[in-house]
Formats: sequence, C-alpha cells, structure tokens
Amino acid sequence: MKILLIEDDIESAKYLVKGLKEQGYVVDHAAGGKDGLFLAATEKYDAMIVDRMVPEVDGLTIIQTLRASSNETPIIVLTALDKVEERVKGLKSGADDYLAKPYSFTELLARLETITRRKTGEKSTTKLTCEDLEMDLLTRVVKRAGKEIDLQAREFALLEYLMRNHGQVVTRTMLLEQVWDYNFDPQTNVIDVHISRLRQKIDKGFDKSLIQTLRGVGYKLAA
Repeated sequence: MKILLIEDDIESAKYLVKGLKEQGYVVDHAAGGKDGLFLAATEKYDAMIVDRMVPEVDGLTIIQTLRASSNETPIIVLTALDKVEERVKGLKSGADDYLAKPYSFTELLARLETITRRKTGEKSTTKLTCEDLEMDLLTRVVKRAGKEIDLQAREFALLEYLMRNHGQVVTRTMLLEQVWDYNFDPQTNVIDVHISRLRQKIDKGFDKSLIQTLRGVGYKLAA
C-alpha cells in the first residue's frame, strides 16, 4: 500500500517513514501543507496520515479541501490536541480517524488497516488466497499447504500485491511504483532478486509453481 504522510516534525516523520517502510508500505512525505495538498491531488494513495498543525495549510483545511474535490482517500489525523471537542472537529472535517500524540506505532498500524478496509468495504481482504497459498493480512502469516512461510517485509509486500492481482499480469513499472518507492526503472535488478527469493520460499518443493514470468511483460500469480 502507498501512504502519504504530512508531518512537519522531521524526527517524528523519520520515525514514521522508517517504521511504515519496514512494514512494507511505500511512503511519500511532505513537511508542509502546500506540498501535501499537491501530492494528494496528483498521486494515488491508499491512505494518508496528516498532522493537524502543519505550516502553510493546516491539517483540517487540507482534509476539507480534499473532500471538497471528491478525494475520498482514507485519512488519519495526528495531533497533540486530544480534547473531545478537538477530535470532533477533526472527524467533522472529513477525517476517518483521529489519533492523539503520543501514540503507539502498533495502534497506528491497526488503525491504518481498519480505515482502508472500511473505505473499500472489503472485509474479506483480511485474508488472501490463491490455490493452497494463504496470506493473513492482520497476523502477517503466510502459509502454503498449511506450512508457514517466513517472509521479510518487502517479500510480504511483493507477494501481497501479486495475490491482490492474482490471475492478472503485473508489470515491472507497477511493482516499482506500488511495492518500491520508484517512479521510474533505474535499471535495477531489485525486482528480479526479490522474485527469485520469493520463488524459493513459495514454489520450491511444491508440484505447482504459482509465480509465473512473462518475458518482456511482467509477472503473474496463477494456478
């Protein structure tokens, strides 16, 4: 998933970006309201995390502007203003959730999962399946034929994208944009390396190979 973080506190932003990337998210960061609004209007995100008190354009104005333009991307507001009336203002502005500082990172992750599921209405997407391959998005457990498979964060994110699009071809550009934070192909073999590692864990020792390569096109997860 791709996340937009609008946060002017550099140390807090670094902490969040690092933590989210370790969980397999692709993250764009804006330190000010103007840059945040520009990114929100020109890029597609699965969710946004917006600090309420950012310079240039405050967080609530950002949310109201986005909602007025029919941008329905799920949004969590982060703020030090934790009084009930302040939370009400945040929710009435169009935010999907409101988290007071200081907060638990694990709680933030859980809330991200909740608002993205709520917006898409995909309750069933807490679990993904393809043949005998299963992925639990909440516990982050992957199994094939009942056998648990240990994946690194980026491998998990790559497999999740393939499983969400199983049966369809995904191109290198799609993977670079959605799994890695690249807007171009820098002639890197990062995808090939991770696909190779994923195959060793997902397909090796099984009768059927699920991960297919279509030369010059991309990859496909299929029976």
